[in-house]
Amino acid sequence: MSSPNPSLRSFNTLGLDIAADAIVLADTSEAILHAWQTSQQTQKPFLLLGEGSNVLFLENFAGTVVINRIKGVEISEQHESWHLHVGAGENWHQLVKTTLQKGLPGLENLALIPGLVGSAPIQNIGAYGVELKDVCEYVDVLHLNDGRTERLHRDDCQFSYRDSIFKHQYQHGYAIVALGLKLSKQWQPVLTYGELARLNPATVTAHEIFDTVCQMRQSKLPDPRLTGNVGSFFKNPLVSTEKADGLLLHWPAIPRYPQHSGEVKLAAGWLIDQCQLKGHRIGGAAVHRQQALVLINEDNATPQDIVALAHYVRQCVGEKFGVWLEPEVRFIGAQGERNAVEVIS
Repeated sequence: MSSPNPSLRSFNTLGLDIAADAIVLADTSEAILHAWQTSQQTQKPFLLLGEGSNVLFLENFAGTVVINRIKGVEISEQHESWHLHVGAGENWHQLVKTTLQKGLPGLENLALIPGLVGSAPIQNIGAYGVELKDVCEYVDVLHLNDGRTERLHRDDCQFSYRDSIFKHQYQHGYAIVALGLKLSKQWQPVLTYGELARLNPATVTAHEIFDTVCQMRQSKLPDPRLTGNVGSFFKNPLVSTEKADGLLLHWPAIPRYPQHSGEVKLAAGWLIDQCQLKGHRIGGAAVHRQQALVLINEDNATPQDIVALAHYVRQCVGEKFGVWLEPEVRFIGAQGERNAVEVIS
C-alpha cells in the first residue's frame, strides 16, 4: 500500500509537516524487500520507520518511507524463563502491558517508552535502571540486498548506552523484522531511580513498578498526540570520573550515576535546567517547562526552529559545564540520516 508525495505529519511525533516521495505500509518482510528493490531500481533514498517517535526530519524526504507494520507475539515457556518472539511492528508499550497481563514480569521499567518493538534495539532503549540489552535474546535482521534473514544474538548486537550495531555496520541495507526477549522467572525488581527508590523491594510487584513508571513519565513528558515531541531530545552524557569530580566541587547537588565502564553518567535535563532554559523558545520550538530534556513543537515549529533551539541548548550547557550534549534523536535529511551533532554544532 503506497501513496504519492504524501505528508509524514502523522508518522513523526514532532508533528512536522514533511513530505516524502512515497509512503509504504509494510506488514511482511516481503513488502519491505519489494519497496527496497523499487528504491534501488529508481535510485531513490529509502527509510524504514516505526512510529517516528525518535526522528527529526530536517526537510522533505526525497524517496520512499516504509512504515514497519510486521505484527505477532509468540510466547514459549522454559524451566527458568519465558521467551518471546515479537514482530518489529508491534507497539512497545502495548507489549509491556501484554506481558504483565500474562504474568510475565521484567519489562515494567520500560513502560510508556514510545515507538515500535523494531526500534528498541537500535537505541538500546532504557529507562529507570533497565535497558533492552538486559532482556534481549536476539534480533532478526532482513538483509535487503539478498533477502535473507539473519539472527543476531544479543552479544553480537554491540549494545551500549543508546547505541548498537544497528547504528553502525547494520545501519544501511538492513531491516529489523523481529525481536527475541528472555524474561527470567527469578524476577528481581529494579528500584534505583526516582520514585521507584521509595518502593519496598520485599513487597513490591511488577504492576506497582509499571504504575509508578507510568506516573513519572506522564508527569514529566508531554503527550505527543497533544504537543509534538520526541521524548528525551539529548542523551545523558557520559564523562570521566575526574570530570565528574570537578563538576561536583562547583555543583554539589549535581546528579551523577557511576557506570560499570568507570565513566559517570550525568543528567542532561539537570544540566539544561541549571542554564534556566525551561520555556526558552526559538520560533515555534520550545524547551518543555516541566522537563528540560524535552524539546517541543509548541506552535507550528519548522525543522530549522528545532535545530536552532537544540544548538542553543547545547551551547549553553557546553559553556557552563564544559559538557557537550549529543542528540538522542535521529536527524533525517532529504537523502537519509545525517550526523546530529554536526547539524547542531
